[in-house]
Amino acid sequence: MLPLSDGVRARRFPVVNITLIVANFAVWLLYELPHLNSAVYHASFYPCAVAGACQAPEPWGVSWITSMFLHGSWDHILGNMLFLAIFGKNVEDAYGPLRYLVFYFAGGFAATMTQAAMTLWFGTAQDARVPSLGASGAIAAVLGAYFILYPGSRVTTWIFPVFVVRPPAWVWLGLWFLYQLIEGSFGLFNAQANGGGVAFFAHVGGFVFGLVVTRLLVRAGQVTPQAGYVGSPP
Repeated sequence: MLPLSDGVRARRFPVVNITLIVANFAVWLLYELPHLNSAVYHASFYPCAVAGACQAPEPWGVSWITSMFLHGSWDHILGNMLFLAIFGKNVEDAYGPLRYLVFYFAGGFAATMTQAAMTLWFGTAQDARVPSLGASGAIAAVLGAYFILYPGSRVTTWIFPVFVVRPPAWVWLGLWFLYQLIEGSFGLFNAQANGGGVAFFAHVGGFVFGLVVTRLLVRAGQVTPQAGYVGSPP
């Protein structure tokens, strides 16, 4: 399932969201591609560093940030940036630029720590040494926020090879979250791709963070979605 559009035009130019996309591509093109393996090794996040069980190239208090801008392949970065472009613009629109920027990084931190906790608690020592990288944890927080803000929007989706459907966002994102939860439960610790762990529980943690925080902020009147797309999941 490949999202193509959500049909919701932002009320203002999504300057932060665009900047994040540009920053991710800049890191990929200028820092990673020339020396991919070295870049992944030095700037990824290592769960074992949190527990003091290994000496990571960078302190984990730094690498949780740097790892958010790393990707392991063209497919990895293109997929992540497509999701961010489609769903992030409207979350920024509701949050406002500065609050959205803080939310994005907080969501990335929550996602990374969820993945680290699951790995340290239930994985092996070797699992904790697998580098974790990618923007998908922070983007999962954006998806959780979107689930609360725009459940009634329609996500134009290409189902390979020929079908195009337009399910409600709450259905689309609910299925996405369920898939992450199932994959995390059945294959998290043995799945690897391009030298980094496939951090399904980072996706789960980020999504739950975005959902809970956005629900609280909406109730407090601090975040306001566009009228006409809100609705509510059954």
